[in-house]
Amino acid sequence: MGVVGFLDRLEKAIESAVSGVFARAFKGDVQPMEIAARLQKELDSEAKLLSRDRKLVPNEFFINLSEHDYNILEPYGRKTTDMILPELRSHAQNMGYIFNGPLEIHYELVPELPTGKFTVESRAVAGVEHDDRQDRGRRARMVIEVNGVRHPLVPPGIVIGRGSEADLRIQDPGVSRRHAEIKVTGLGFDLEYKIIDLGARNGMTVDGRKVTQAVLTDGSRIEIGSTKMLVHAPSGR
Repeated sequence: MGVVGFLDRLEKAIESAVSGVFARAFKGDVQPMEIAARLQKELDSEAKLLSRDRKLVPNEFFINLSEHDYNILEPYGRKTTDMILPELRSHAQNMGYIFNGPLEIHYELVPELPTGKFTVESRAVAGVEHDDRQDRGRRARMVIEVNGVRHPLVPPGIVIGRGSEADLRIQDPGVSRRHAEIKVTGLGFDLEYKIIDLGARNGMTVDGRKVTQAVLTDGSRIEIGSTKMLVHAPSGR
């Protein structure tokens, strides 16, 4: 299906799914329809041939917005994402595109961007299970990256492990059910990060040293089992 059919269906979905307040919020600013069109273009331009009728496409997208547009769009980010994703999946199915993991859309603040302008970054990454209930409506100054997938680090923090009770679940036999906890404290962007071993059999390594706890900063490298993780600020990537 071409871009016209894709956008026609999305426009009808937006008109029927959102209130007048939601529609008016975007008047004169970056529009959800613009983002949807750019994401479809991103799929088409980044498609990599796997076989005669199958192409791998990105499944993780970062929408970079000016401060003005971010402040307007971010409160509606989940609702906008929930409308865009089904249309992206439908377009991908029609075009024979393959996703390597779950579809994710992230909204990033880039102060140097002018109002009304936005950019898109994307990549194809394998899925790592993550309980995102604690992330809703909150921004992260730092993320932890596992197997190419970034997970926000927001107060009060996350538990890393192999068990279902962990917030960040890693399928690695060398990882305990509750292996380590990253505690995030502070307010706003003035946050502190500390990782604590929860008594795991195999322990953990931070920046090449075996530790039971450590303060994490931009660039900290964590290893538990055979899994390597990187803590960093998203804008630094």
